[in-house]
Amino acid sequence: MAVKLRLTRMGRRHRPFFRLNAVESKTPRDGRIIEKLGHYDPLEKDSSKAKVLNVERIQYWLKAGAVPSDTVAEMLAKAGIKTKYLEEREARREKARELARKAGRPFSKAEKIAAGHIKVQEKK
Repeated sequence: MAVKLRLTRMGRRHRPFFRLNAVESKTPRDGRIIEKLGHYDPLEKDSSKAKVLNVERIQYWLKAGAVPSDTVAEMLAKAGIKTKYLEEREARREKARELARKAGRPFSKAEKIAAGHIKVQEKK
């Protein structure tokens, strides 16, 4: 059984709320969960209440081989929990950036706008 650490969207329209869950990898986004590991409220003004994580259980699942989604890996890195998956992703992205620069192609959206590949729409 492959386990992933993934966010589940809760809340109502225009009022998102996310739960961090350990789920089986083939389970849909809002499907059956194995364990609730915390929650994230993006609209909460108090940063200490915005992210509530059960760090002990998250580290247990990571040691057991659970793979965090990209968003969850970044959230955990901000909370001080480093994962090898985020480091691998950043290394791949840096390599792609170097290859694009060597070929003379813009890589980021800002570089594409500066090069004139993307037109910026002006607000009226």
